[in-house]
Amino acid sequence: MSPFLLTRTLPEDATGADLRADVLHGLTRTPKELPPKWFYDARGSELFEEITRLPEYYPTRAEREILIARAGEIAAATRARTLVELGSGSSEKTRHLIDALLPGLEGYVPVDVSESALRGAAEALSAERPGLQVHALVADFTRGLALPGTPGPRLVAFLGGTIGNLLPEERAVFLRSVRTLLQPGDGLLLGTDLVKDEGTLTAAYDDGAGVTAEFNKNVLSVLARELGADVDPDDFDHVAVWDREREWIEMRLRARAALTVKIPELDIAVPFEAGEELRTEVSAKFRQEGVRRELAGAGLELTHWWTDAEGRFALSLATPAAATAV
Repeated sequence: MSPFLLTRTLPEDATGADLRADVLHGLTRTPKELPPKWFYDARGSELFEEITRLPEYYPTRAEREILIARAGEIAAATRARTLVELGSGSSEKTRHLIDALLPGLEGYVPVDVSESALRGAAEALSAERPGLQVHALVADFTRGLALPGTPGPRLVAFLGGTIGNLLPEERAVFLRSVRTLLQPGDGLLLGTDLVKDEGTLTAAYDDGAGVTAEFNKNVLSVLARELGADVDPDDFDHVAVWDREREWIEMRLRARAALTVKIPELDIAVPFEAGEELRTEVSAKFRQEGVRRELAGAGLELTHWWTDAEGRFALSLATPAAATAV
């Protein structure tokens, strides 16, 4: 018998259907764009793990520093009996939080679209911590989420600064959907990368070894494999740009020359002019007051704010705001 539970709420064919819809919409609009979730096939996930170890890429190290230093405070503030992690992946960093929450923690619910990643993490955690009930959930949390019945208080964790990949209106919808999951006494632990100097930011998304460039171009390999696109990643350059007004990094792919990408699965041909760019990721950076404001807009109250020693990254704890008296 499996030492953990695994529930699939995402239909088996959902990934292929979503990819086709996103590509059809994103490559036929102006300007062209694709959602960053399509980076993460097996090769893309390997490349991202490599990125997290690069000297230029500080967010993973900074967040881990906070978790190691503050996990005890987080545990004391939440007293969570269930930990829910959205976009859990390998659950590597989360182990610091799990260990701090034990022995009061009864269950861990990792949520991810990748069944293989969930199985690997769930098997490892079940073996390492046999008293912990692990209920892995194959689901797309950006579409809304129904959680299994678990004891409260519950702590929902969304780490890694991934919320920055959502546009402001998407963040508002996401935070409201998280608020609907929370009961009095529950909490949201949110990881956000912070605004800092442009040089540090752009270097984190355009490393000297070219790993991020390969990661960015990998989305084209996904289109070739899954949709039969006749696209050569070498026909595009990796670009990372800091948008000062919006305070986010944009990753783009820039066509080196005029070309046409044919995608047989969608029966379309997509023209690119020389120098035309395809946006593949937005990574918003935050300030404390902005995080507080966005949480409040979703009915959540910021109660704790932790940063690493250099103030590069933040973990914030929010709880359901008290109902306003009429």
